[in-house]
Amino acid sequence: MRGVIAMALIVLLVCWLFLSMVSCTDGGPRVSVQGTIHGAQDSTLVLEAMRLDGVHALDSVRLKGDGTFAFSIPADSTSIPEFYRLRIASQVINFVVDTLSDITVEAPFARMAIDYDIEGNSASRVMKSISLLNIQLQQQLTALGNDASLSALEKQERALQMVEHYKHTLKTDYILKSPTSAAAYFALFQTIGSQMLFNPEDDRSDIQFFAAVATQWDILYPNNPRTENLRNIALRGLRNTRPPRTLELEVDGEKVREIGVIDFGFPDIQGKERRLSDLHDEVVLLDFTAYSLPNSQQRVMELRELYADYHSHGFEIYQVSVDADEHFWKTMSEPLPWVCVYCSEGVANDMVQLYGVQSLPTYFLIGRGSELQARGDQIKNLRQAIEAAL
Repeated sequence: MRGVIAMALIVLLVCWLFLSMVSCTDGGPRVSVQGTIHGAQDSTLVLEAMRLDGVHALDSVRLKGDGTFAFSIPADSTSIPEFYRLRIASQVINFVVDTLSDITVEAPFARMAIDYDIEGNSASRVMKSISLLNIQLQQQLTALGNDASLSALEKQERALQMVEHYKHTLKTDYILKSPTSAAAYFALFQTIGSQMLFNPEDDRSDIQFFAAVATQWDILYPNNPRTENLRNIALRGLRNTRPPRTLELEVDGEKVREIGVIDFGFPDIQGKERRLSDLHDEVVLLDFTAYSLPNSQQRVMELRELYADYHSHGFEIYQVSVDADEHFWKTMSEPLPWVCVYCSEGVANDMVQLYGVQSLPTYFLIGRGSELQARGDQIKNLRQAIEAAL
């Protein structure tokens, strides 16, 4: 009997130790990062975390003949993106964990950084395309530097053109297209050599793209350190570049006047261009909408009340319609007393995307001096917010 009791106590002790180890090492949901690096026998594969304070090595493994590996990392149950990379010497595979899905990687060792397959989330695959464009650019810059047929000035001019082309691609195809994504964040921090591609300190155009992503992340991840970092970068850049300059932001080759907010203009019902910057001295409700929405009439009545109460105190509404039917827009907007303009491209327009309009209606409150104060999602009581701004 004593032997049975002793054995039972041992089993209980082992179970307790096991549970203690699990609770200490686990601490929440985890994601598996596994796969195969072919032809990398005896190479050391390192898993690194890309944190705000730098690169941190988390784990490593010496690959055996089959090249398989498996790591385990903590994952946030709220899907806040965290960035990582797999590295062998100078070859790197970047990826993000923004879901609880496991990550699977397969690559040949000789071309690990450019010829890998990654499964687990779409953002990591988009990050791969950004990385490949970066590698391609750096290869082109190296070839350009070795071209003896060109002068130093010609090399400099062509290098600037190549860099600007890559930068424009990131702006239009990755940041504007989906400013809420982890890939947009990743794009902002691309480097060429040791230099950041975007200059958020004193380039007003670049700052606006940091601000566009920060605005979206502030809604999705309001208490995340990366969100706070983006916001601080954008605010610091805006302070560094005041007073605002004009004709700085370029989208699809078109120079756009830039004020405290991103300026743009669309035609009103008479076909006259009305610019947001025309309302520089007023408190403005910038409203992206469509009159064909089910609750549009009710919302128009609510806006009429606000306009009637505060217009005489310096409040204006700049309403951008993205209705598919222009004639319908003209019919519905004709009796309205505020600034009504029409965007024929709808939500696909670059300026609309730059404001991160993902659903309709979306509105912003802009203070005097064209300072963006809040997005509608952040405003609990619009009337009170307008009174505070006035």
